Amino acid sequence: MRRHVAFVLKFVLFLIVAVIGAVQITFPQPGYAAGRSTKPGVALSPAASAALHYAEAVSSGDRAAVGRLDFGCLYRLVSGGKPVRTLPPPADPYYVSCWLQLASAHAKVIEQQDAGVHAIWPGKGSLVFFSAELTEYAPSFFVMDQMGLSPPGTGIRMELLKSRPLPAASFRLGEKAAMVAAPATIVEMKVAYKDPLTSPVTFAPGLLTKLTNVVKSPKQALKQVTIRWVVLSGLRKLGFPADIAVVNLPAGRPDESAVPFVTETGGYETNSGVWWGPADASGPLVAAVGRASQLPEQQDRVAMLNRVLIIDPLQAEALTILSRELYQTVLRMGATAHQVAIGDPALAARFNELYWNVYSETVRTDISLGMEMGGRLGLAQPTAADYLYRMFPVMERLAKVRPEDLENRLRLGMAYRWNNDQETAIATHEVLLKDIRPELPALKAKVLIELAWSRIAKVAWNRNFDDPNIIQAYKEAEEALNLTTNPLDKFTAAYTMAYSLAFTPHRDNKAMVQLLTDAHHWYMRLPGASQASWVYLLGNDTLKGVVNADPAFKPLLALS
Repeated sequence: MRRHVAFVLKFVLFLIVAVIGAVQITFPQPGYAAGRSTKPGVALSPAASAALHYAEAVSSGDRAAVGRLDFGCLYRLVSGGKPVRTLPPPADPYYVSCWLQLASAHAKVIEQQDAGVHAIWPGKGSLVFFSAELTEYAPSFFVMDQMGLSPPGTGIRMELLKSRPLPAASFRLGEKAAMVAAPATIVEMKVAYKDPLTSPVTFAPGLLTKLTNVVKSPKQALKQVTIRWVVLSGLRKLGFPADIAVVNLPAGRPDESAVPFVTETGGYETNSGVWWGPADASGPLVAAVGRASQLPEQQDRVAMLNRVLIIDPLQAEALTILSRELYQTVLRMGATAHQVAIGDPALAARFNELYWNVYSETVRTDISLGMEMGGRLGLAQPTAADYLYRMFPVMERLAKVRPEDLENRLRLGMAYRWNNDQETAIATHEVLLKDIRPELPALKAKVLIELAWSRIAKVAWNRNFDDPNIIQAYKEAEEALNLTTNPLDKFTAAYTMAYSLAFTPHRDNKAMVQLLTDAHHWYMRLPGASQASWVYLLGNDTLKGVVNADPAFKPLLALS
């Protein structure tokens, strides 16, 4: 009778376990707490608890906890076929080697190259960039300590969603050992990144199949993902020093050579990704723009602004600051190239603009050859071309969100000109000229001068001296000369008129001498001007041949 009762009890217990095992377990979703989502008093299944503790250990850099829960680490202890009854003591090198192997894998997604003007905060050595499909990464990549230790505390939140049993996992404990099996459970977890400024970065969703340039391709900041962990149990009876462990394998089709072999693997849940957008982080983005302006290193300023703009490409303040930063850098690179000392910031800016005007019509190398990330050209630093190319999308977006920023639109046309985009440069300055109110003659004069240079650039590059643009350029510079009372603009207008005559079919050298004399008069009245810098303006590739060929120009070259 007793045997019969015992048999019945065992059978009932078996049915209960079977029913529970077949039911998918869903965990409560109480909203985010400080790094995890479990309510006090809520009991977790052993598998769910192991997955949560393992994820927390990885994100906090707890080497000992990772070594106690990682199946791969534990498997190496017993793979010789001999049972290991106890875990090594906390100071054992086992935990260090286990962690270093994991950290080495994670290092593959930490940005190691200098991305130059395309750098994204927090930059080289700190930025987590998933350059492949998210399904190719093991689940630990999404909770790695590079993000988990982000100040002022844990940089990620974890929320357990549900779990369900899997067919048993199988593996051998030695090369010739028999196959053994262990019960398997899959646990789903939502991972949310608290800080939009340090969260992982990916290529824009759906872009990987269309990539041509991995440096300049659009990127986005990852806000949230759902990942899956495979957890094995019942390991002590197989000779392991712990009874439960987490398998850190990427999602995808199961591989029969994998240890262990499981019917489903962990990693990223397809289509679960959510990326940061403007509405999610408007406050932090405004604060980040203010912070960027205070950073002492330009590389950090650019990286911070780039981070803001991958979240909100139309953030006006970020666009404004970044466009100015890039533009001023191009001008400084011009100064480095020509090595002419100019003692006044306003004159130096105009002098450098004139340098690029002429250079972009002739040699062009420095302003057309980029750094080419990856080192094919052996360039360690971004070139003027890199800053120029980065300016275009920034200035173009700024022109859309703040069309009233006329200075930006003026410089955008200049950037097009330097890039040899002749028709776009002319059209940009023509539209801008129409938007200038009559009561702003000084601004109109500046736009007329730049429009004239855009027309000159077209004629100078194509060497089509019958192009009516050259006559129009002369007239626009002349109108600017009559409109302005600013000595700097007076000089530039007269110099532009003389420069345009170099491309007319029947050049009037006498008129050129007079215009350059007038330009010299205004130039020498400017703070920071010198006869030496003036002579440099006459010795550029275009004017040099004309000036040196006619003795009438010699008085303009004499040092005084």
